[in-house]
Amino acid sequence: MSAFEPGWLQLREPFDLAARAEALQGFDLPAVAAGLRRGAEPLGVLDLGAGTGANLRALAPSLEGRQRWTLVDQDARLLAEVPACMADWCRANQWKFETDGDRLRVAGPAWEVEVQRLQLDLDVSLDRLPWSRIRMVTASALLDLVSARWFDALSAHAADAGAALLFGLNVDGRLEWSPQDSADGAVSGLFAWHQLRDKGFGPALGIDAAEYAGRRLRERGFRTSSARSDWWLDSTGGGTGRAMYQAMVDGFCAAAIEHQPGTQDLVRDWQARRLALASVASLRVGHVDLLALPPQARGG
Repeated sequence: MSAFEPGWLQLREPFDLAARAEALQGFDLPAVAAGLRRGAEPLGVLDLGAGTGANLRALAPSLEGRQRWTLVDQDARLLAEVPACMADWCRANQWKFETDGDRLRVAGPAWEVEVQRLQLDLDVSLDRLPWSRIRMVTASALLDLVSARWFDALSAHAADAGAALLFGLNVDGRLEWSPQDSADGAVSGLFAWHQLRDKGFGPALGIDAAEYAGRRLRERGFRTSSARSDWWLDSTGGGTGRAMYQAMVDGFCAAAIEHQPGTQDLVRDWQARRLALASVASLRVGHVDLLALPPQARGG
């Protein structure tokens, strides 16, 4: 399944939320947001590669207070799904949802958000983003897809704006399959090489993304902290856990074969064994969340 298909984003969202819960609590986001605010102005948040708005749904309640989010994605299909996804989220939590043309408003007991959507190719249009009103730049499952060149350009813009950065769910290379299979290492290695291919931003940072980003931001004077946000996929009970496990097996298989077609027989055999084990299997995928505060910000 494509990393940017609506069905995949919907399937992974509850696993993302569970993975990030403890990490975000450790960052003390209410204090971070308080340190970034400028008087009575809404906290300006720029969400890159926003998809259907899952990152907003993960973060907005913890940031508290008034917020103005700009959701940026180059895929118009995903941005078109945002109102329905937000409405469902608010309905499930008995929160307020309003729409006025292209602007959306959502509100919970201690926070309210005005949402704007912006279709833009992030690889070539960073300078077109509304930097003058941005206090936080955030993204989920994006940092490991971008290049060092692209990240350096983004961090320069953020430094000039005095904005914090919060990148969630960055893969770090840790994988634990259970039960183990003799080909796990070979397939995982092929997958890791595939992660370094160009994903639209130049050669991807892959599993080194969080380490590279943290080092470069500290060189610019940012204060950084990180926390693990691992996926735990339990296939034994069926349901979404089984569906997510199967999607991951299929995704590893497709990436490994695309990277090295000559391994197809080995990888397909591994896929068949892994899927046959679905009723007793689990998978841990290592991720890390990274928070970076500009020198003048309080909190964190």
